[in-house]
Amino acid sequence: MTLDDLRVFVAVCAAGNLSAVARDLSCSQSAVSQHVKRLERETGLVLLERRPRGVVPTGAGRVLERAAAEGIAGLDAALRRLDDLRRGVGGTVRVATGATTVRHFMAAGVAAFRERHPETALQFETAGSSRRCLEAVRAHAADLAWVTIGPPLDGVEQRPSRELPWMLAVHSGDPLAARVSVALDDLSGIRHIELPEHSTSRVHLEEHLGRHGVRLTSTTSVADWDTALLLAELGLGHAILPALPGWGRGRGGVRLVPVPDLPPLSAGWAARRFDALSPLAAEFAETVLAHLPP
Repeated sequence: MTLDDLRVFVAVCAAGNLSAVARDLSCSQSAVSQHVKRLERETGLVLLERRPRGVVPTGAGRVLERAAAEGIAGLDAALRRLDDLRRGVGGTVRVATGATTVRHFMAAGVAAFRERHPETALQFETAGSSRRCLEAVRAHAADLAWVTIGPPLDGVEQRPSRELPWMLAVHSGDPLAARVSVALDDLSGIRHIELPEHSTSRVHLEEHLGRHGVRLTSTTSVADWDTALLLAELGLGHAILPALPGWGRGRGGVRLVPVPDLPPLSAGWAARRFDALSPLAAEFAETVLAHLPP
């Protein structure tokens, strides 16, 4: 049983697919399978259950996965600390973020943390969606992630810290721009700018609109909230967006009209275990919360 065997096994359990791990590691599926088989021979137990669309850990596999994941995380943390000592820096904090997170939620907190800890290495990885941020945390690729709070994910804790009410972004010359608020029925006729596919915000929005029988017509899609706002400002459609800090009620040629019948999104931190964060990571998370813009 080697460290590589355990790393590959944890990756397979997270991905649920041997070929996906093989692609990530730039090796053959057979090589990945050999790591798992070696562990099964040494433990004398079946660790993975093969299914038509992938694999899932057996009961024994889950026991090994949990222990291996914690052990690997501890070892990786120690290796990062040793590397920090070698490079003469005072620790590292790794943060997975969405495309607009740092600008809208973290800017003041990052500056305050940097002022207190100029020697600390801050590593930001843009993961593109809350789901991918959560996966990065679960895979030990990040200490923290700022996410739109969504369904529970095994092995990751989420803590809501900020509620984001929904707004309709429209061009200032649009008839809806003069409204005090917009009802759900009014949304049926808009030229909708779609949020990123499979994103937590889009799933949340579609679920609630579907319950009220509202169907949106879309001809435009975007990869992030800021792009959706820009396209609405250009008059290319209407965007239903969470109200991000700094946006206010609009800017330039765009207006943000509240949609009060949609329940707000929640945003906050995610970590594998908050009580196991390094002191620096815990301080970084607290500093960002203390400096969240109004």
